[in-house]
Amino acid sequence: MPVSIIICAKNEAKNLKKNIPLILNQEYSNFEIVLVNDSSFDDTLEIMKAFEAENNNIKLVDVKVNEAFWGNKKYALTLGIKVSKHDFLVFTDADCTPNSKKWLEQISSNFSNEKSIVLGYGAYAKKKFSFLNKLIRFETVMTALQYFSYASMGSPYMGVGRNMAYRKDLFFNNCGFNSHMSLKSGDDDLFINEVANTSNTSLCFTKESFTVSEPKTTFKAWILQKRRHISTANFYKLNHKVLLGVFYMTQLLFWIFGISLLIIGFSWPLIVSLIGLRFVIQWLCFGFTAKKFEETDLIILMPILELFLITTQLSIFIANMISKPKHWK
Repeated sequence: MPVSIIICAKNEAKNLKKNIPLILNQEYSNFEIVLVNDSSFDDTLEIMKAFEAENNNIKLVDVKVNEAFWGNKKYALTLGIKVSKHDFLVFTDADCTPNSKKWLEQISSNFSNEKSIVLGYGAYAKKKFSFLNKLIRFETVMTALQYFSYASMGSPYMGVGRNMAYRKDLFFNNCGFNSHMSLKSGDDDLFINEVANTSNTSLCFTKESFTVSEPKTTFKAWILQKRRHISTANFYKLNHKVLLGVFYMTQLLFWIFGISLLIIGFSWPLIVSLIGLRFVIQWLCFGFTAKKFEETDLIILMPILELFLITTQLSIFIANMISKPKHWK
């Protein structure tokens, strides 16, 4: 089936040089690439123009600075979707590298008459000797474990813009991003939360279908990124907010009560047994997931990474209550 790949980029000249050739070389016979320049001030526009001049299946959208929608990726994406000529849309980011030449084939093969949404997996590149990198990849696997699991149980609640797809008519029939256009984040998760259901959503997590992005290299940059992502969770459907809230609270309270009871010496053999049982179950669940996503190096560090992640998320929740992130990038 003919497919339009939408890539919205802001100051991504280097990544576009690297990844557009890999997308052009996909083993797929009928696709176009819609490149959306979101008011970049580096060489992004020039790079896009060069690729457009050399390839007749590339279309360029140059988004000028707009005071009403300044810094809003959803506005830029909407313009890209409007000019796309095919009904099946595949979304990725400029810094995402397809894991194989079969990426587009694997993602698009999940469309059908009933399935108008495809949720994929967007991994992060591995970096040696970096605890931050392991933490980022652990959080990515845990997020994927949740949204794939909920979707498998008939309650899809999000996708990641690094690797997902949906039909154009689904976008326009639901008025696009109109209900949350004022929010700087949520072009992926909020839209999916709004339109996905048991019957219209398909999952794709074959190794060939992954995309791989460059992770943040400083804690400050990563936390700013996560603040943008987490700021959208408050706008999810109520049942999803409850499920995700309960999941997080059980993680947080496990560590609080577990450590507290051990410190005061309350029936420590029982407490140690319960903690051990919980870790065994968690290792099994996380281990099978990590194996599917080729992240097995994280399994042994899971308890440490979980503790760091939930404390970081708590600090982000508190920070977002004080002030909201302003721009998508």
